[in-house]
Amino acid sequence: MESKRRKAALITGAAKGIGREIAYTLAGEGYDIAVNYRSDERAAVQLCREAEGLGVKALPVYGDLSKMEDIRAMFDKVFEVFPVLDVLVNNAGISSEVSFLEATEEMFDHMTAIDWKGVFFSSQIAAKNMIAHGVQGVIVNISSNQVEGCWPDATIYASTKAAVSKFTRNAAMELSFYGIRMVAVAPGYTDVGWAPDDKRRKAADKLPLRRFATTREIAKGVVYLISQDAAYITGTALVIDGGATLPVVAANDFVED
Repeated sequence: MESKRRKAALITGAAKGIGREIAYTLAGEGYDIAVNYRSDERAAVQLCREAEGLGVKALPVYGDLSKMEDIRAMFDKVFEVFPVLDVLVNNAGISSEVSFLEATEEMFDHMTAIDWKGVFFSSQIAAKNMIAHGVQGVIVNISSNQVEGCWPDATIYASTKAAVSKFTRNAAMELSFYGIRMVAVAPGYTDVGWAPDDKRRKAADKLPLRRFATTREIAKGVVYLISQDAAYITGTALVIDGGATLPVVAANDFVED
């Protein structure tokens, strides 16, 4: 009797941070994983070794997702090892801080290409593979709570994430015909191993829940959305930000009677 096929997932930007945690968590859930990286091959290879220790297959695969030729080459390599893709997690992105008045065309093009263009065309290729194999797969886009909130020096970044959010809704509608779901996860401040003196740590006490998310919490959100428990969820975003966008003023103090 032919053994049951193990599901496969491609996670972009998975060598470190949130992407790494998502990839490792999916391996723990029994998924074969393709680990996309751009600059840190060693970290990607190490992650794959750890994932294989959990009893699944793992493939490190290079790709600069700002370039179409790299996107196509990445998927070609993935499909050689995992011909059928069940899950795509579009995690790769950059969040360089730059003020609106100092932004250059080069900054705009670079951030937009990775954070938005890469998501669009990676999703397109993955969806075509799912359709060709009759797979009712799931595409997860890592967005940001900056779609709703406004932070300084993030006008390019936040705008690309807003594009990803709108794309998630439109593409989900079109892909629903094939039984493919597209959803988003919108993290807020997430501790990816910042140094103790990192200036971002000062923001923790200003958040309603008074702490940052862990990468594990973001990964578990992805696990839920791709599971059968979320089979009726598509075209929407799960915000995991500790309530950061709730106060009218970020440093809001709660008044006790």
